[in-house]
Amino acid sequence: MNSFRLFPERASTVSHQTDALYLFLCTVTALFSILIFVLIVYFAVKYRRRSAVPPPPVHTDLRLELAWTIIPLLIVLFIFFWGARVFFYIYRPPRDSLDVHVIGKQWMWKIQHPSGRREINELHVPIGQPVRLLIASQDAIHGFYIPAFRIKQDAIPGRFATIWFQADKVGEYHLFCHEYCGTQHSKMIGRVVVMDQQKYQDWLAGTPAEESPAESGAKLFRSLKCIECHAEKAPSMAALYGSKQRMADGAIMEADENYLRESILDSTTRVVAGYAPIMPSFRGQISEEQLMELIAYIKSLRDPASLKKTD
Repeated sequence: MNSFRLFPERASTVSHQTDALYLFLCTVTALFSILIFVLIVYFAVKYRRRSAVPPPPVHTDLRLELAWTIIPLLIVLFIFFWGARVFFYIYRPPRDSLDVHVIGKQWMWKIQHPSGRREINELHVPIGQPVRLLIASQDAIHGFYIPAFRIKQDAIPGRFATIWFQADKVGEYHLFCHEYCGTQHSKMIGRVVVMDQQKYQDWLAGTPAEESPAESGAKLFRSLKCIECHAEKAPSMAALYGSKQRMADGAIMEADENYLRESILDSTTRVVAGYAPIMPSFRGQISEEQLMELIAYIKSLRDPASLKKTD
């Protein structure tokens, strides 16, 4: 981690794609810059003013006009589609991803694994396993940045953000906050430890048992008395996550993390068709971590029977 590199080490599946695109952009930029510079010098010398007699008029060549229009257009379209392909690859996590919760706080990263294991400014992950990060901020704007994985995602107060990676090289890698977030921003650093699958399981097993986010969310769901309404008066939580919901205004919404967040904190903003806006707002009553735990519990519900067990 301490050796100097012109470019950060590549240690994820997406890092090779982003580097290839970046190097292509640099190459195209350099070639066109050199070509334009050489042509400017050449034309400045060849067509310099030699006498007071005006030169004859110059007529354009249609073939030349088409060439310097079509060729750059094709290059730009190629870059656009290549960049779009990399973008969608980064922001569409596989279905079998390992969900990890990340909360940015002045001045640390609080991380929790699905098993309940918690970390501060460290993230242990298994090699070859897609890892999906659900990122939020408790105060200012932070930026979760792992240079070796070529991923960067802002943590913005009031919303969730997601990004994923798949490490393909065992080792330790830098973790930074890339957004200035206050006086100790420069100290908001950490490390990502990529481990073999067996070592990762041993690492998880070698710590005291902790409640998973879903288990903590289930207790919170009971303590807030959510079951009293969501059994009959409000939409069922069973199999809600990822489904399509029709709102009272006719809009169709996907029940993802941000939809659930808005429904918990600003319950009357969007009301499901067929139900009255009776749910109270929990804004200011629960923390970002508790909000993630509630959503983790809702995501774990797959059938009505699983919901009744919490009653």
